[in-house]
Amino acid sequence: MATLHTVNKSPFQNQTLLSCLQHTKSGDAVLMFEDGVYGAASGNALSDAVAGFDAGVKLYVLGSDLAARGIDAGKLADSITAIDYGGFVDLVASHDRTQNWL
Repeated sequence: MATLHTVNKSPFQNQTLLSCLQHTKSGDAVLMFEDGVYGAASGNALSDAVAGFDAGVKLYVLGSDLAARGIDAGKLADSITAIDYGGFVDLVASHDRTQNWL
């Protein structure tokens, strides 16, 4: 059963993103949105953990939240895909369950 994990807290305020990544399984997806999008940018303290993550887990970021925070989508780690709200809905619909990491 595939799970969509959502992270909306900044990885620089707590360990939510790292905890989430440690609990994923192959076939799962992780969506970073709101302040969680800070974990998607390359060139920061978490870049290595995110960029080298298991290829069986897909990583996504909500593009509108990137833009709202002034993060250029071109600065995303290579393993992360930017999506829109329609893509968010598609992720929810294509997974058996959704787990929000607070």
